[in-house]
Amino acid sequence: MRSGTVDVPAPPARLVADWERDISFRLGLEPGDVEALPLARARARWPDYKHCVQAASDWTRTLGLGEVLASCDVALMACRGARYHHDGAHYGGAAFCNLFLSEDKGLDLHFPSTGHRIPLTRGTAVIFDTGQPHAVIERRSGGFDVADFPPDQDCTQMFLTWELPIEDAHVAHALQIAFDIDPSTSLRLDEEQVWLDGTRASVCPASGRWRRAG
Repeated sequence: MRSGTVDVPAPPARLVADWERDISFRLGLEPGDVEALPLARARARWPDYKHCVQAASDWTRTLGLGEVLASCDVALMACRGARYHHDGAHYGGAAFCNLFLSEDKGLDLHFPSTGHRIPLTRGTAVIFDTGQPHAVIERRSGGFDVADFPPDQDCTQMFLTWELPIEDAHVAHALQIAFDIDPSTSLRLDEEQVWLDGTRASVCPASGRWRRAG
């Protein structure tokens, strides 16, 4: 996992209002939910979008990733906190690069397996292996709790996310990933999975601890 802070301007107020309407009336975000917002529509009303992309590209370049970001898919996401989870079952071939766009709302991005807690502020940038358990939790909390996200409190974070190819040599080097290939097992599987100690694993949504998949 790599993290840093880049200089990005605040999104325009009318764009933020548009996001908030989408979140309230179309997505209906509940505590722990992470959902996509329409990026194409946002770009039409976001003069500084290119600046945000450039800031992320410049940062990843300092990590030795070269121009990899330019060729990767990007999406606009919203979350109201996030339960502990991993994304390896759907994005096992990727690392995520996230650029957070919202102001500091007292939330941290937490990686329980490594102990990293990253305060989320505008311009926070993070690259991580999708197989790493992670969550967005209240800063004073030791885990994810729905009660930390009351309906009368603004707990929503917006962020851009890129899918970086995990097998790209620059990405693997930046994240210090060592591949341990098990062809005899992988050939028997028809979908991406995360295994631990010889069995399929899942993550406790409240604590982030690994457990056997039920």
